[in-house]
Amino acid sequence: MLLLFASASVFEAKNLSSLSTLANGDIWWHLRTGIWMLQNHAVPHSGLFSQSAALPWTASSWGYDLLVAFAFRMLDLWSIPILLMGFKTAFAVATFLLAGGLRGRFWPAVALSAAAQYILANVQPSPTYCSILFFAVELLLLNENRRTGSVRPLFWLPPLFLLWANLDIQFVYGILFLVLFVITFCLQHLGPRPGVGQLQQKWTAVSAKKMGIAATLCGIATFVTPYSYHLYGVFFASVTSTATRYFPDFHAMGFRQPQDYVLMLLTMGAFLALGLRRSRDLFQIALMIGCTMLSFHAQRDAWFATLAAIVVIGEALRDDAIRDTGGVADADHKRARNRQVLIAAGLAVAILMLAAALGIPRSHEALMAKVAQTYPVAACNYIREHHRENELPLPLFNPYEWGGFLTWYLPEYPVAIDGRADLYSDDFVIQYSKAMNADVPYQSYPAMANAGTLLLQRNSLMGQALSTLPAFRVAYSDRVAVVLTTP
Repeated sequence: MLLLFASASVFEAKNLSSLSTLANGDIWWHLRTGIWMLQNHAVPHSGLFSQSAALPWTASSWGYDLLVAFAFRMLDLWSIPILLMGFKTAFAVATFLLAGGLRGRFWPAVALSAAAQYILANVQPSPTYCSILFFAVELLLLNENRRTGSVRPLFWLPPLFLLWANLDIQFVYGILFLVLFVITFCLQHLGPRPGVGQLQQKWTAVSAKKMGIAATLCGIATFVTPYSYHLYGVFFASVTSTATRYFPDFHAMGFRQPQDYVLMLLTMGAFLALGLRRSRDLFQIALMIGCTMLSFHAQRDAWFATLAAIVVIGEALRDDAIRDTGGVADADHKRARNRQVLIAAGLAVAILMLAAALGIPRSHEALMAKVAQTYPVAACNYIREHHRENELPLPLFNPYEWGGFLTWYLPEYPVAIDGRADLYSDDFVIQYSKAMNADVPYQSYPAMANAGTLLLQRNSLMGQALSTLPAFRVAYSDRVAVVLTTP
């Protein structure tokens, strides 16, 4: 179990993927936004560090941005891999608890948690990780309510949603699943059928009034943010945007990597568990259907089906354990196991600290060298040096993947586009995608045609094509980036 909690984090300390992968591009604009908030003691309402700065923008993850900025102030670039190590460890613990590791079969819970970590191994430090952890805690509390018949766990949900709403806009999914929970409770409460089972009998014994109060408090808590109810509008605008089809993370699962097949098997196992138990649990059935639809519709939402499947399979394993012991639990055995878990968690934290100390380079220069493997550090240094001599004029054109990094490392050049999808209109994103894929001439895309300086990936289609045109001069080039300007 110690290896379960710490292995993914140790792997991050060794490889530092959070610093060198393009999939982590958004962490940089979150960092820059957090630094701006620390300097100005306010939350942004317009598109900072972008050529679209005049447009309104909502920093829906402002709490996460501040967290990253505080960590950066204390730990410099160490903060990014350490944040990811902490997220991965917390996720290992959460999935182990969701699988019933303290209340049933220990080793199956370890196996389920390991499978979840493998499926979501590529998730980078971002507000999404906050949503993953908070959704896991929400499911733990809802399961505890269903298991014990006590309404007390539900009153931990309002403070949970208060934090969640200020860290990531995907708290709306948590509210929607809470509404689903209340609806299925009401349906089950109206007339539980014979053979529903002890868990559902306890659940339907909960006071509907108290459950309604808890759910209402959760909704109110989500309005306690600098942007109040406007976050809901931003959320629904983003999920209904027609431009999302141009971003790989929003594409349906392609089954081109092993994790996709593991998720499919895990999901099938959860539905099989429901079928073998002849479950009439409306919440678990609706939870699995909703989470499966979300996960297989968009790759970035794979965590929904992962967590839901672990909950369903974990409960089935717990029921089997209760039947095997005749419903009698060995209190001494439980206490011994809980002590083992606490000891393992403590050792895992010690291993994380040791891995961070030994695996992460101490110098800022060594960390920047890791960043420079995929981000245009040297090219940005060149642009900054020659910007003072007016050799590389504004505006700048940049690829989407580098926009977030440029807001942090080269803020004096407002970016053409970055990962803040709600800042740029659908038409703008569609035009950008068509231009970068050479579906239309670059002259028809104003952001590129009117740019004074272009910073492109060295091996990209557009970078190679424009470098050969007489309309552009190659001012700088290395193995990562090429800087172009008009002669």
